[in-house]
Amino acid sequence: MTTIKGPGIFLAQFMGDKAPFNQLESICKWAASLGFTAVQIPTWESRLIDLKKAAESKTYADELKGIIQSYGLQISELATHLQGQLVAVHPAYDTLFDAFAPDTVKGNNKARTEWAIQQLQYAAKASQNLGLTAMPTFSGALLWHTFHPWPQRPEGLVEEGFKELAKRWTPILNYLDECGVDACYEIHPGEDLFDGITYEMFLEKVNQHPRACLLYDPSHFVLQQLDYIQYIDFYHQRIRAFHVKDSEFNATGKQGTFGGYQSWANRAGRYRSPGDGQVDFKTIFSKLAQYDYKGWAVMEWECCIKHPEDGAREGAAFIKEHIIRVTEKSFDDFAGVAADEKLNRSILGLD
Repeated sequence: MTTIKGPGIFLAQFMGDKAPFNQLESICKWAASLGFTAVQIPTWESRLIDLKKAAESKTYADELKGIIQSYGLQISELATHLQGQLVAVHPAYDTLFDAFAPDTVKGNNKARTEWAIQQLQYAAKASQNLGLTAMPTFSGALLWHTFHPWPQRPEGLVEEGFKELAKRWTPILNYLDECGVDACYEIHPGEDLFDGITYEMFLEKVNQHPRACLLYDPSHFVLQQLDYIQYIDFYHQRIRAFHVKDSEFNATGKQGTFGGYQSWANRAGRYRSPGDGQVDFKTIFSKLAQYDYKGWAVMEWECCIKHPEDGAREGAAFIKEHIIRVTEKSFDDFAGVAADEKLNRSILGLD
């Protein structure tokens, strides 16, 4: 068993134009002041990292790490959710997802995909230069618009979709393997990998690739009404990253999992700050410790009610309180006896 590392904080939702949220040094100072010990860096945020430079220059990577360490922090992971999303985009979503890409490739699906793949390769090499072994990301989606099959899906459509997704991701996974880094797919609505079954379908197509791993975020599973505890039992060997994000599901006679096109505050399923929702984090932390999870517990703030700064302050304490320092001995060791084959055979009635 392993004591989970933390608390960490995903910086994506906190970046802004006002201090201390507008540059690396000040946001690190702020995070450290709240008790966080690591930051998860969104690699699309140029105020935090020059991703290409971190991939090409070990010196720059060391300098970046040194700045962060000067505030008593570590880098937990480099996150590539937006770039991973752009690996596979159905044309129906082109206009919306172009917002994640630079102007040079907007309106050009092929060029945008190539840019995204290059970004993921930069992130893999940058992670290696920084001594990191896990890279949170999204899978992208070619099939999401068909998840509720009306009209019915043509025979072979899902097979073809996962075949193409695997074709795009396999070279990326191979490059990650060269760098010693795991792709940690955040299983998420809107991605083709949105539950355990779709993840297994993808694994089959990438031949059970050892780098096709998972970021565990129970909040998405509450909204899907999926058993997020048993999920750990099924997939613990593949879980390499962990987002501590809460959520709640309160169905009514008017809406359920699909949400009725309502704002987040008015949906039956909505994200909350850690401790304010329905997720059983005590059991989750226990299971991850029991299964020898060696990564970080990283708070991701997405709450439709609470102020982000309050969520961050409370989140650091929440994670600290839930991390279990695992035992190095059995509670009943005091009653133990030395190994003795003759005694054992006598107890079994064999002598």
